[in-house]
Amino acid sequence: MLNRRRFAGLLAGTAALGSLPARAANTLPLYASTGPDLTLYDLDVSTAALARRGTVSFPANVQYAWPHPSGKFLYIAASNGQPPSGPTGVAGSDRNHYAIACKIAADGSLTEHGERRLLPVRPLHISVDHTGAFLFIAYNVPSMVSVHRLNRDGSIGEKVEQTGSPDFGIYAHQVLPTPSRKTVILSSRGNDPTPAKAEDPGSIEVFGFRDGQLSNLQKIAPGGGIGFGPRHLDFSRDGRFVYVSMERENALAVFAMNRDGTLKPEPLFVKSALADPTGGKDKHPGQGVGPIHVSPNGRFVYQTNRGAGTVELNGQRVWNGGENSIAVWSIDPRSGEPTRIQNAPAHSFELRTFTIDPAAKILVAASTTPLLVNDNGTVNKVSAGLSVYRIGADGKLTFTGKTDVDTTKGVQFWCGLLNMP
Repeated sequence: MLNRRRFAGLLAGTAALGSLPARAANTLPLYASTGPDLTLYDLDVSTAALARRGTVSFPANVQYAWPHPSGKFLYIAASNGQPPSGPTGVAGSDRNHYAIACKIAADGSLTEHGERRLLPVRPLHISVDHTGAFLFIAYNVPSMVSVHRLNRDGSIGEKVEQTGSPDFGIYAHQVLPTPSRKTVILSSRGNDPTPAKAEDPGSIEVFGFRDGQLSNLQKIAPGGGIGFGPRHLDFSRDGRFVYVSMERENALAVFAMNRDGTLKPEPLFVKSALADPTGGKDKHPGQGVGPIHVSPNGRFVYQTNRGAGTVELNGQRVWNGGENSIAVWSIDPRSGEPTRIQNAPAHSFELRTFTIDPAAKILVAASTTPLLVNDNGTVNKVSAGLSVYRIGADGKLTFTGKTDVDTTKGVQFWCGLLNMP
């Protein structure tokens, strides 16, 4: 049944997306958020071009989204809460935090589906289990995970109250079910030290999972978690390795995965993601890495470097010279060892999310915000946008163009295709 709140959401979606022409056969639906708006683009894989189709608005800024395994529903985490660190943007008057289900039409357009679920604080990440029966939501402050049942019709059900006492670490950043389907992994980044506060250790928590209940199974924290800042991770296609983006260390770490969904306690490899390994946050404050994805063909790993720190110049804040790029790693299929083969320029700042098409031909990366740059004494503004790359047979990226994005309504926090959130 429609309640007034859902009816308003449907009206907003209909106004923006209700009369779309048919999508061309060789295109894929790509979604990108700016503040509370989620825009649908056609991605033409053959030409590496994006065409904007329409926009649907939500009650608060889109933080992250994840598709149902069926591809028929998209689950959205929304909040006007601002991150304690990183880019800030326009925040609306709605102070609630939401999990929202949307039904995906054949043309890629979205309409809200079922009841919006109120959340306790700003959600940072959202994902769905392999069976499509449960929704996982990670929150960074305070660090925690909630679990919701998904109804048979794809709508979001009630929260599952946890009967145990799961350990959620410090500054949870990503929650994912493992390929074993037996466990759930949480990346908890920790925090760097400040003049007033000691470092908060980072960790990876592995939970057993049964009928909506999380149970403590394993905590990975090499060196007690000091100097260990996992932000995001992804799994090798054969499930033998886990590739971890180490935000605070500007690095990639590789762990071996056991068949039961747990990890070996120490990394097999840890390597710098920067073109200049000495160019970290000591040299460029604000430098860090971002999301990570294993290519659909399993041969390469992609990871972003984000350097949007600023310095003052004549009363303006301008870029401090940090690295903004996509690190490309070639993977040894036997040992899992990564070899960095390219750092492709971002042509923008703060690549917070990116996505790869199912055939591993195109990569699209979303930058969050515009930034001023000092170009030989002239200050220019570099816009936020969607940077598009062709992926070669060798895994390397060739930049094909950038679609500028207006972020006056809010930060471009997420982009994704339905095959890869």
